[in-house]
Amino acid sequence: MTTILSLTLLGVLVLLLGILKKKTLQLPLILVGLLTALALTISDWNTARHLFNEMLIIDNTAVAFSAVLIFSTFLIFMFAAHYYQGVQRPLDDIYAIMIFALVGAVLMTSYGNLIMLFIGIETLSIALYVLAGSHKEAITSNEATLKYFLLGSFLSGFLLFGIALIYGASGSFSLHGIQLFVIANGQNLPPMFLAGLFLLIVGLAFKIAVVPFHFWAPDVYEGTPTLLTAFMATVVKTASVVAMYRFFSHTFYGIYGVWETTIWVLAALTILLGNFTGVYQPNLKRMLAYSSISHSGYMLLAVVAFSPFTGNALLLYSLTYSVATILAFGILILVREANGNDYFTSLNGIARTNPVEAFCLTIAMLSLAGIPPLAGFMGKYFLFTTALEQGLLWLVIIAITGSAISISYYFKPIVAMYLKENEGGKLNSGVPFKAHLIFLTLLLFLLGILPFLVIGLL
Repeated sequence: MTTILSLTLLGVLVLLLGILKKKTLQLPLILVGLLTALALTISDWNTARHLFNEMLIIDNTAVAFSAVLIFSTFLIFMFAAHYYQGVQRPLDDIYAIMIFALVGAVLMTSYGNLIMLFIGIETLSIALYVLAGSHKEAITSNEATLKYFLLGSFLSGFLLFGIALIYGASGSFSLHGIQLFVIANGQNLPPMFLAGLFLLIVGLAFKIAVVPFHFWAPDVYEGTPTLLTAFMATVVKTASVVAMYRFFSHTFYGIYGVWETTIWVLAALTILLGNFTGVYQPNLKRMLAYSSISHSGYMLLAVVAFSPFTGNALLLYSLTYSVATILAFGILILVREANGNDYFTSLNGIARTNPVEAFCLTIAMLSLAGIPPLAGFMGKYFLFTTALEQGLLWLVIIAITGSAISISYYFKPIVAMYLKENEGGKLNSGVPFKAHLIFLTLLLFLLGILPFLVIGLL
């Protein structure tokens, strides 16, 4: 609860600084405020409690994933000064909306009631509709926000209707009440409950960009300003996956039914289509969009493969994925700034002009591909082994096949940077920006070599 209150207060203070025209104080306040919120979140460790008649559940799972969300947002804001350096208009609205979106994401990791889940999703979604269209002068940004708003509003109706059907069948909005209903009925759940469950899965699958509800992601990611795309690809995805994981782990733990097959199929389709389509993308941003889709499929393994270790595997995977993706988007910001586009040809030869940036992007790509000894490999290793222990052999085979396919497009920027003649402009990163890139790169090495810093926490 202190996390939610501190983040809300931070957003209000940012808006207040905008009113007072203290633009230079906004980013320092945000970075200090996020670190404070992170410390307050960690202070709740091992203090499991329910708030507001089980509307919120503050347990170690909520604390750990909230910490990942806040830390990811902090890493993204570290790029903000460089990204908006030429912008003259006030930025308090964008910064505050990002923080309020983070509040919605934190709610999605700690809800104990479906009403609170819906409030968290809508808080996050409404903020994202605004952020996607924040570059009002760009047609692509306007297109992105229109597509996201129309589709997101439509799928929110599915989610709300699903929650209503679940309540109608079980007589409860709370996860504990739904769990008791599931235990009482076993495999003989009424059709109304199954229909509500299906609609709930559809609504959450849209937020995660799971096939076949992924079609909005490439266009929205491409049209949204790059810094905000990094937020969507990491914070939003992690919060949505954890929301689905929390629902099924609390209400269906040890009880399997038609929902398991449904998510199994969705995960397999997402892994295969995301990776196959990523091979044909002409530029880095769309490639990262399809990479994000494929990683949604990998994360769904944690939803299907319940075990006492699953939460740890998902925690490590979400953290390593977020760090590698934010690092890749950091280089993308520099490439688009130098060349006006992010086609792979713009990366040609930058290993000779910008060796540090080229090395950092290489590590990000290798980590996302799951190459040892980087963090991405350890994340996939623990997730896949957990799924194998639960008997999901074929799904793991599909996941490994998808990872093998992904190597072909993750190596495209590496080949362009090291083996092609220079065509693009020199990347101008500056010392603080470059130091942040190096920090993210070292973090990928550290989590790959010492995954037990994270594994075993839950």
